[in-house]
Parts: sequence; C-alpha cells; structure tokens
Amino acid sequence: MAKESIKARQRKREKMVAKYAVKRAALKAAGDYEGLDKLPKNASPVRLKNRCQLTGRPRGYMRYFGVCRNVFRDMALDGKIPGVRKASW
Repeated sequence: MAKESIKARQRKREKMVAKYAVKRAALKAAGDYEGLDKLPKNASPVRLKNRCQLTGRPRGYMRYFGVCRNVFRDMALDGKIPGVRKASW
C-alpha cells in the first residue's frame, strides 16, 4: 500500500493535467515552446504514473482493469470481476 502522500501527489498531478490540457494542446499546435515552458511542470501528462486505484501500488499495474496484479488476483478469486476465472489444466 502506497503512502497517502504519494497517492495525494498523484491525484494533484491528474487534476493539473486535466486543467491545462486544452492550453497545452493550443500552445503545442502553435509551436510556442516558450509558452509551454512557463506552464507548471506537473501539467505535463508525462509526469503521471500508472497506479492501482485501490492501493496506489505503481508496479504490476494492469491497464485494462486499473488495478495492480495483487488486487486483481484477490478480486478475481472473490468473483468480483465478471468473466475472469482461475486457469487450471
């Protein structure tokens, strides 16, 4: 489980990316790189990290489900993810 401060920092970055998305796109289209430099660093989508929605874990992230492998396994075994079953052969 990630620390609350790390998860809060990620949420803050997500809000800032959404806030400046239109402005960034306009500056990029115009080729105004000096204007892009003046935007906050955290407004860049490159600074976002894929993290588990429930635990905040950055590794083993499954993009399709939005959770890490550990949470995915627990949810799948509990039957909380429709259509997913444990393989056996």
